Amino acid sequence: MNPRFQITHRVTAGLTRIERARGFLDAAKLSEDWLATMRSRALLLEAHHTTHIEGTHLTLEQSERLLAGLAVPEADPDDARELLNYRDAFEFVSGYLGDGGPVTEGLIREIHRRLVAGVRGGAGQPGEYRRVQNYVVNSVTRQVIYTPPPPGDVPPFMADLVEWLNAPGEAHPVLTAGIAQFQLVHIHPFVDGNGRTSRLLSTLCLYRAGYDFKRLFSISEFYDRDRPAFYAAIQGVRDRGMDLTGWLDFFVEGLATQMDEVKERGQRVIKADVVTRKHGLNERQSAALRYLFEHGKITIQDFEVLSPQINRRSLQRDLKALVEKGLLQGTGTSPTDPNRVYSRGPVLDGREL
Repeated sequence: MNPRFQITHRVTAGLTRIERARGFLDAAKLSEDWLATMRSRALLLEAHHTTHIEGTHLTLEQSERLLAGLAVPEADPDDARELLNYRDAFEFVSGYLGDGGPVTEGLIREIHRRLVAGVRGGAGQPGEYRRVQNYVVNSVTRQVIYTPPPPGDVPPFMADLVEWLNAPGEAHPVLTAGIAQFQLVHIHPFVDGNGRTSRLLSTLCLYRAGYDFKRLFSISEFYDRDRPAFYAAIQGVRDRGMDLTGWLDFFVEGLATQMDEVKERGQRVIKADVVTRKHGLNERQSAALRYLFEHGKITIQDFEVLSPQINRRSLQRDLKALVEKGLLQGTGTSPTDPNRVYSRGPVLDGREL
């Protein structure tokens, strides 16, 4: 395996953004509670979007309920199983990292087995390389857009991929992860579940190289926002004689975008902590401030979700105190108005010292 690509200005700029975000996360003093919450959110987003790309119809809210162990009777059972399977496969990958072992064909097959186990009557042949010719078709027109290698070529191609992944390489670890993702989906070694497996393999490659970013990112969220662009970037490699440059441009931009968002969230949390200490806020008020920084506004109903054990009157007093400190400002005149919306006050906007 000898991947061909060029390092473009876009790739260089994207890698710089990624390294800055990585440095920020390594140096930032972020609370363990916030990190745990954001890791759970990242897992939810990745599980939801990576399965949604492949055709599941769960809403994000349904996905959240399923991962919380709640019943979602209106969901398609196979869709629900695919989502929960992703969590199982992700946890398997996370546990494997502690062993520090190499990437093997057995590992990739085990990831696939966990991803498609029990789904659609076992049609995906969990953990087994395909023994039939498969095709990638346009979901709308049903036209064949890519014919993968014949089944007899799958074992040697996979052996070549694994050998390349474990050999000392000169490519940046982020580029290695992107190449691995494309190469697996190009080989299409399984009957079904190739996309999900390729994205989890990419995540594994990043984590192994020390680019776990505290496990706060969801690359599939970026792909799912514009699936036509995602598919075009992959197909573009084949259209350009297997030149990976365009795909790596897209892959690096996706990861850089996600890491920019994670960095911004972290910066908002740090700012909330600084304001909390400066103004002597209590824990509930600090939580309200973090919510405000994340969403741009907060209502009493939002605050009740954040502090479910506290009565409304106490929460209204907390919000009133934040208004008096100039940290919040609310619409309307009455602090008890249930429709009142709070936004950033003059102190947070820098209009007052």
